[in-house]
Amino acid sequence: MSTAQHPRDVLFAGEKPFPALPVVDHYAGSEKLMCKALSLQHEFGPLFDLTCDCEDGARAGAEAEHAQMVVEVVNSADNRHGRVGARIHDITHPHWRADLDILVRGAGARLAFITLPKARSAADAAEQIAELRRIEAEIGLARALPVHVLIETHGALREVWQIGALDGVESLDFGLMDFVSAHHGAIPSKAMTSPGQFEHPLVVRAKADIAAAALGCGVVPTHNVTTELQDAWVIRIDAERARREFGYLRMWSIHPRQILPIVEAMRPDFSEVEDAAGILGAAQDANWGPIRYTGRLHDRASYRYYWELLQRARQTGMNLPDDVTRRFFAD
Repeated sequence: MSTAQHPRDVLFAGEKPFPALPVVDHYAGSEKLMCKALSLQHEFGPLFDLTCDCEDGARAGAEAEHAQMVVEVVNSADNRHGRVGARIHDITHPHWRADLDILVRGAGARLAFITLPKARSAADAAEQIAELRRIEAEIGLARALPVHVLIETHGALREVWQIGALDGVESLDFGLMDFVSAHHGAIPSKAMTSPGQFEHPLVVRAKADIAAAALGCGVVPTHNVTTELQDAWVIRIDAERARREFGYLRMWSIHPRQILPIVEAMRPDFSEVEDAAGILGAAQDANWGPIRYTGRLHDRASYRYYWELLQRARQTGMNLPDDVTRRFFAD
């Protein structure tokens, strides 16, 4: 297999490959909760990202100290998988530039991504991204950090396609609570919870528009949190509805109990994973030309689908055949 061409080198020639992200984005605002999440990440493996929250997590007046603490968490030996990002303050807050400066100068080499909250427009997101790139260039950072943008205002929803198309954006995240609050009581509070969040027309429209824009721009649509903290079945159903009804490929978590039910809900169907393994193995043996598999014709269009499905299976901890691991994930 050493001379066989890898799907990432063949299937997306001339195209931007779709980001391969863990299916859970877990938020923590305090050092204690960040360290607990890192311990779980070590136990579970890189099934979820950790986002260290410098927005809601920081006390007023202690923003710089909080950002410096996040730098230490990101740089710590407990960050074994390199899947720790940070959310900065929004563009109207006086500390957002300092957040970026502290985080990127202190931990840019190990940060997985930067999350931008409460953008009011594509111009807001572009301004924050430009400042991020300026700092990266100034310190000679070897890579451009991926950016995740929260869509939680009327303006951001209106310009969601432009935001998704900005260079460096990797994920569009729906901020349900702020979105509902921005409607000044026109949307009832029950739309912040289930089943209302999947039924109210204005929320349903927002979810669908964000997912469509993200997928159309080649970035990951990330679903809002569920407010259920105890009942794993409810958490899983919320994640399944986000995945199957709205096309979300990733979801926020705000409590450790939410992580595994979301992962389980986001897993591909086992029979599809089996098909993907057989189809991609045969395709690689045929140098990625068309093949017939169980009586059906497959070519590069279906190979792309099954390659991304295999990646999601791996990201959700599914056991893959040894042959698949050797062929596609040995590195």
